[in-house]
Amino acid sequence: MAFSKQQLKKFADLIKIEISDEKMEKMNIDSVVEWLDKLQQIDTTGVKPMLNPAEHNLPCREDVVTEPNMREDILANTPDKAGVSRGYFAVPKIMDE
Repeated sequence: MAFSKQQLKKFADLIKIEISDEKMEKMNIDSVVEWLDKLQQIDTTGVKPMLNPAEHNLPCREDVVTEPNMREDILANTPDKAGVSRGYFAVPKIMDE
């Protein structure tokens, strides 16, 4: 499947890249498209899709609380004590209504 220069320029415009005429002449886009066509012909029935080619089984552990409620200890680290009495961190306002 041969692409015209005009089609290649349109593709480049659609994907927001700039390609000079010199590079356009050197590009062998047809071989890439032929390779993609070959990939499309591969029979993948019964093959499960995967998120990552390397399958990792991460070790699982029991979700156990190792420290008691440390709310006061954590809130003691805040530089602004405005919200501590109510049990939260006070942060500066970043958005206007």
